[in-house]
Amino acid sequence: MDLAQQKDFLRIATVNVNGIRAAYRKGMAEWLAGRDVDILTLQEVRAPDAIVHELIGEGWHILHAEAAAKGRAGVAIASRMKPTDTRIGIGEDYFATSGRWVEADFQLPNGKSLTVVSAYVHSGEVGTPKQDDKFRFMDVMTTRLPQLAAQSDHAVVTGDLNVGHTELDIKNWKGNVKRAGFLPEERAYFDRFFGEEIGWKDVHRGLAGNVPGPYTWWSQRGQAFDNDAGWRIDYHMATPEFAAAAITAVVDREPSWDTRFSDHAPLVVDYQL
Repeated sequence: MDLAQQKDFLRIATVNVNGIRAAYRKGMAEWLAGRDVDILTLQEVRAPDAIVHELIGEGWHILHAEAAAKGRAGVAIASRMKPTDTRIGIGEDYFATSGRWVEADFQLPNGKSLTVVSAYVHSGEVGTPKQDDKFRFMDVMTTRLPQLAAQSDHAVVTGDLNVGHTELDIKNWKGNVKRAGFLPEERAYFDRFFGEEIGWKDVHRGLAGNVPGPYTWWSQRGQAFDNDAGWRIDYHMATPEFAAAAITAVVDREPSWDTRFSDHAPLVVDYQL
């Protein structure tokens, strides 16, 4: 029997693993074993498909999109439930082999359909082709999100979206307004995602309220982690009805810098079924 049928909530976790092989060497398997996750979405997998299956192990249905550029990007969805359908790519040929977007459809115990996306938006760099690609990718997102909402009863895009939407999402936001990740032009996309035009919901923000963070990424430089000088750039972005079913959102922040398995912390959300 599927785990989602044994309990009254669905647990979806997302994490940028910053290389799945390194993450497993640093304790990711132990974190996952104790977390009772139904659907796990990963970004920056950076490993061949065989390695991904070997590390995640038995008992999971795995959808993995490896990037054509070796050692870069890569996204995956691992689920206890078997998907009813899967798709690789966001729907534009330019990004077909970028390893940045995968979709899996599931049938929930109540009979409704749910589409889950693992997304890894480009980090970007002002004035470079990397930033051009980031804007182009988010342009396609503005088309894809309404399509997902139309084709399934529920949909949720999870992952490292590499934009802090508001001043609450970055500890030192004043020093980052001209840097990729907090550019006004980038944040305007999220205004559209969460505004009247597209109408999706920021699940984590909705549950946390108007508080700083809670952050999900900290620079490896300096004392960023120890000082909690982080960025909230990992999201669950859901259609309104599914967002309304969210009951808890937790950032699994490790107690110390040296116990982390990634520079990102997992974001774990429970949805009432």
